[in-house]
Amino acid sequence: MKGGAAISVLMLLGACAPAPVETAPADPAAIARGRDAAARLGCGACHAMPGIAWPKGRVGPPLAGFGARPLIAGELPNRAPLLAAFVTDAPAMAPGTAMPAIPMKKAEADDIAAWLLSLDD
Repeated sequence: MKGGAAISVLMLLGACAPAPVETAPADPAAIARGRDAAARLGCGACHAMPGIAWPKGRVGPPLAGFGARPLIAGELPNRAPLLAAFVTDAPAMAPGTAMPAIPMKKAEADDIAAWLLSLDD
């Protein structure tokens, strides 16, 4: 009986393991385009962004280390396709979020996701 209970507890604890973090894309050009698109689209109005001196917004979380975070907005697995959809239309992906929908091309969203996933601590 003790062994069965221990196995059950271990199985339950295993269910609490953090979501795996997707590794950063290897395309340096996409990462550079994503950083430039994030700056051009005004992401710094709400977020402090590594490599961007000004502005350093404080409404949203700082983006340093974003690639090492397991979740987007505390809800969604941090994966490139979900992240690209989130940066385009956050309210549709995480209702109640303070982040607005931001008009952008799909390629810009994909590049921003590549840049964000490249940001590691």
